[in-house]
Amino acid sequence: MSAKAPFTDSLSLPAIAAPMFLISGPQLVISCCKQGIVGTFPALNQRTSEGFEAWLVEIKEALEAYEKETGKKPAPFGVNLIVHPTNPRLEADLKLCIKHQVPLIITSLGAVSQLVDAVHSYGGLVFHDIIKKRHAQKAAEAGVDGLILVAAGAGGHAGTLNPMTLLAEVKKFFKKTLILSGCISTGRDIASALQMGADLAYMGTRFINTTESKAPEDYKKMIIEAGASDIVYTAAISGVHANFLAASLQAAGISEEDLTKDHKVDFGKELDTEAKAWKTIWSAGQGVATIEDVLPVEQLVEQLRKEFLEALTDQAQLLKKYS
Repeated sequence: MSAKAPFTDSLSLPAIAAPMFLISGPQLVISCCKQGIVGTFPALNQRTSEGFEAWLVEIKEALEAYEKETGKKPAPFGVNLIVHPTNPRLEADLKLCIKHQVPLIITSLGAVSQLVDAVHSYGGLVFHDIIKKRHAQKAAEAGVDGLILVAAGAGGHAGTLNPMTLLAEVKKFFKKTLILSGCISTGRDIASALQMGADLAYMGTRFINTTESKAPEDYKKMIIEAGASDIVYTAAISGVHANFLAASLQAAGISEEDLTKDHKVDFGKELDTEAKAWKTIWSAGQGVATIEDVLPVEQLVEQLRKEFLEALTDQAQLLKKYS
């Protein structure tokens, strides 16, 4: 298998719309793939494996129909699997991914070589998200095809390391696909990620504010109104540190004392509890600072691509200046 994921050369923009809990669904995934960027969703966004399979079929059929009608090959789609001992659905959902030959599997909270081998058996790729060097080394040993470096300021379950340092550390030993996550909301941000050494940008919060996302309108409005300082980093909600909108925490009656409490994560017992919490306690990254609207995916990708190309043009001018 080649060092870099082969699909990166066929994207309209070097970006992945990240799988977001309760936010990403078939409509968002299909729209992203049609516009030439990777669309993804968490398997656990469906309450049952049966529902999960229905989504897989819906996405595959829509993308096959699009290619047949237009002659254009859509970007691949991906599924996020929580590889944690207490996730009761992991085995069943993985079997469905193998059955439907999901092109990209994104693993979280555990990198397992047996899972990687299973996905490789049908030609799929595995990207694993990490927040520190030690996690990256373990994932590399498991044979993953790409690492998603979740740096400081990212939405959802995020790390605390500076993206430049994290990329530099991981690039020393990992020569496959590198994906950077954290405060990436514009096309210029995507260009910056590549300039730092990433192969792809991983964008979550920016895609919450699309018409195709499953986020409530009040959630999208709160993102528009928020700045970087309105993001709170805490493990009190799910047992794993994540970034949340302060206004949603306040509205839910979460106190400063509550935010200092940690609890053991157990997906078997707490999935429904977490889902209920995340419906009113909303996650977002510090990239909210540059999000000022809600756009259809088609329009957003067009805007991101324009900003991305403008940034590359500016870089070319700098090359002339300093070479």
